[in-house]
Amino acid sequence: MIRYRALAAAAVVLAGPLSTARAASPPQPWISTWAAPAVARTDQPAQTLSSAAQAFAWSKDVPAAAREAMPSQELPVSGSSPLHFKNQTLRQIAHVSAGGARVRVVLSNSLGTLPLGVGAASVALRDKGSAIKPASKHALTFGGLAATSIPAGAILVSDPVDLAVADHADLVVDLFLPDDTTGWKSPVTHHPASWQVNYVSTPGNHVGEASFPVATTTAYRRGDGLASASSFFLGRIEVTSNTPVWVAFGDSITDGTQSGVDANRRWPDLLSARLATAGTRLSVVNGAIGGGRVLLDGVGPNALARFDRDVLAQPGVRLVTVLEGINDIGNGGANASPSVADLIAGHRQMIDRAHAHGIRILGATLTPFEGAAYYTPEGEVKRQALNDWIRKSGAYDAVMDFDAAVRDPAKPSRSRPEFDSGDHLHPSPAGYQAISASVNLGLFKTK
Repeated sequence: MIRYRALAAAAVVLAGPLSTARAASPPQPWISTWAAPAVARTDQPAQTLSSAAQAFAWSKDVPAAAREAMPSQELPVSGSSPLHFKNQTLRQIAHVSAGGARVRVVLSNSLGTLPLGVGAASVALRDKGSAIKPASKHALTFGGLAATSIPAGAILVSDPVDLAVADHADLVVDLFLPDDTTGWKSPVTHHPASWQVNYVSTPGNHVGEASFPVATTTAYRRGDGLASASSFFLGRIEVTSNTPVWVAFGDSITDGTQSGVDANRRWPDLLSARLATAGTRLSVVNGAIGGGRVLLDGVGPNALARFDRDVLAQPGVRLVTVLEGINDIGNGGANASPSVADLIAGHRQMIDRAHAHGIRILGATLTPFEGAAYYTPEGEVKRQALNDWIRKSGAYDAVMDFDAAVRDPAKPSRSRPEFDSGDHLHPSPAGYQAISASVNLGLFKTK
């Protein structure tokens, strides 16, 4: 009898922790909540603005908070920010989508061919402008190291920090870059058009300082006169959450050209707000690169080359949307190549790769471009044919008809005037709003 009582008591002791473990909630996974697809920058001579482009007013393009941080009102003219760094701190703003209780930061030297030294790093909540909320500051380490080096072609994931981040918050990531990148014989990994002004310090390590000593910003002016800004060496932000991730994959129309600087009014941003209002919570990761193409390298790697890194590798991805192909068509001009069959084959590649990973994939029709610098009648025939395939083939899990949302009924090869930014390619802010409003929110339900 004593022996059986002892065994029963032991069973109770063993059962306690096991039953508690079963009742406890599983730890939340890491998901991506912000990303900046990598593009390799090789230094090129500065551009000269055309007389028409010079007519763009500084105050029209760049918000007051960013203007006040600039030492002058002159922006460098280039295809992206031409800055180099030497013994300086780079303070970058990431407008996250879904929040969480823990954060980690992914640095990227993925297109570099030499190691990149990082002397220190931190993450914090933004106050306003270049300032942070001091109480939210957390130093970042990488495998326990405060100072580190990112190997050539690599990313580095920081150690987690406990930081409560709300949905749609602005996070601030500081990087102290001690080395001189001016003589760096390597491409610089950056995102050319972040449409978010970032800040560069006076000399020294200013990581985590509440008031940031701004020497300049990453703002620049494109050759057509439009102001933008770049981000550097920042791959993505991750938080702990059970929220499904949607990657908006595409070109400049998804990246946000003509949507404004520091505005967060890209069509995925606007659609995210609609979804949140309707009670559907998704983490929205912008996986677009302005100038991107499906088949050939453009401003950055072609879509098929970067699909794994910018879509499949995003933690928590359950849904991807694709709006891509207009740059293949436009840059092809009147040539037979790329053919519609070539473009369809490229789209099918993305669909098959998404499905192989259990990811739902939605296709978007290409918006009108008559009047754009690279428009041709032959290109318009291709656009119509590719859109017809996207709508009718059933290859995509669902379709978002952006063409129908913005085209002019009187001339379907053009956008309605109020939806045209003026370059006849990119939507105006009202056009981005129309694109967002056209989407059936039921398409974004995830299991």
